[in-house]
Parts: sequence; structure tokens; C-alpha cells
Amino acid sequence: MAALQLLVNGLALGAAYALVALGFVLVLNATSAVNFAQGDLVMAGGLLAVALAPLIPLPGIVLLPAVLVLMAGLGLLLALAAYLPLRRRPPVSVFISTIAVGIILQNGAAILFGPEPRAAPPLIVDDTLHVGGLALPVQSLAIIAVAALLIGAQQWVFARTQLGRRLRATAQDPEMARACGVPVTAMILVTFAIAAACAGAAGLLLANRYFVTPTSGGDLILKAYIAVTIGGWGSVPGAVVGALLIALFEVGVSSVLSYPVALGALYLTLLAILVLRPQGLFGEAVRRRG
Repeated sequence: MAALQLLVNGLALGAAYALVALGFVLVLNATSAVNFAQGDLVMAGGLLAVALAPLIPLPGIVLLPAVLVLMAGLGLLLALAAYLPLRRRPPVSVFISTIAVGIILQNGAAILFGPEPRAAPPLIVDDTLHVGGLALPVQSLAIIAVAALLIGAQQWVFARTQLGRRLRATAQDPEMARACGVPVTAMILVTFAIAAACAGAAGLLLANRYFVTPTSGGDLILKAYIAVTIGGWGSVPGAVVGALLIALFEVGVSSVLSYPVALGALYLTLLAILVLRPQGLFGEAVRRRG
């Protein structure tokens, strides 16, 4: 029973990580730039849920649409301020600008909310589901269901709609997409909005069980980076699978040993993957020229 609870909790944590990594890789594919503010957007989404709770004293599932919309708007602002003015500059310029945005978000959150941990409302009723003698945490099951629904909706949009085809064309070859009449700049703005909405959703899902502070984003951007590296740089399915593997590894090792040991072992595993399979699980090997 304890093992099953650990599995469910690990999958719930991994589902939230997957939303973070998904947004990370969407921006990476669309712009070839790393958005180092993605973790701080998760923090912003969590604190946004905390701020909305007194105004709308309802479960987190009711707050989720408002968080998605407001965070999408924040993503648009991020693209307008930190990416578009620098898109013709060397990639390091965008790296630095997104780091600067993350620092601004951290300090703004510290001013508005203070440094102490905050908790958002539970996604639904925080209770235990008893099935055949098994006690399963309802909150974790709800997190898994909501994250799966959001990831599935994103995949459906990309695969089945005209907007999705334009977004994929922009990610694959922006110059060719522009030549075919695709509004590439608008598609990049939409990508940033989707990525920020994913981050905001992850923030709401995590903020009740794991709390949120102004500095929470630093750890989350590292987890997203590791997930993308494990799954394969630029692979959307790889990012999701990598996030789930990280969370299951983290929960499993922490339950047996401790969280610092789990974190250290995770980074050692990352180093091993970079040495043995640098393209990740779903990436394609790149041959070096002689």
C-alpha cells in the first residue's frame, strides 16, 4: 500500500514537472532559445492562485481557468520584453534577458508576498480515496488527471488544428513558414503564452502540497532542464517522460534515504546520461564530422 501511495505521489509530482518541461521545450523549439524564466513563471502561477483564493474562496480547479488566462498574458509580456527585441542578437542575449525577467519576478513576489512559504487552495477536496482496501490521496489523483488533460489538450491543438499546424511550422523552419504566409512572430507570441499557461497550471498544482516561495522557481527550472536533457533536446514526448522519471526517482530515493541524497543522485544520473547518451532517450544521435 505504501509503495502504491509513493507511486501515485511520484506521478502527481511528475505530472506537474511535465507541464513545466513542456512549456520549456515549446519555447525552445519555436525560438531555439532557452527560457530561463520558466521556473519563475511556475512560482508566479502558484502565488497568483494564492492571491486569487481570498477573492474566489473555491477549490483550485475553479481558479485554474483564471490562472491559465492571466499567466498566458504574462507570457505574452515576457515575449514582447525579453525575446522579440533580442531575436536577431546572439542567443546569449535571450538567455540573459530571461534570467533578468526571472529575477524581476522573484523580487516582485518577495515584495508583494514576503519570503515565507504560501499554500494555494487544494485542487479539489483534500481527502483519501479508499478502493479495495487501498488508500489513495485524492489530491494526487486530481493533479495527475488535470495535468494529463492539459497536456492532452495541448497535443490535440498542435496535431488537429490550423493554429497547431502553424505553430509546428514555425518551430520546424521559421523562414520557410514565413515564406508560406505563416505569421511567425504571432506564432512565437502564442508559444510563449502557452508555455506560461503551462507553468502557471503547474504552479497551482504544486502550491498546495509543496508550498510556494519567491525563490521556488530556481529548483523547478533545473528540473525542467534535466527532464528535457533526459528525454531528448527538443522532444515534447521526451520532456514529459523525462519529467515523470525525475519525479519517480526523486520520490523513491527520498522515501528510502533523503531528499538531498535524491537530488545528488539525480545530478549524477544526468552526468551519466550526458556521457553515455547525450541525445537523450528520444533524441537522434548527431554524428561528428571527421
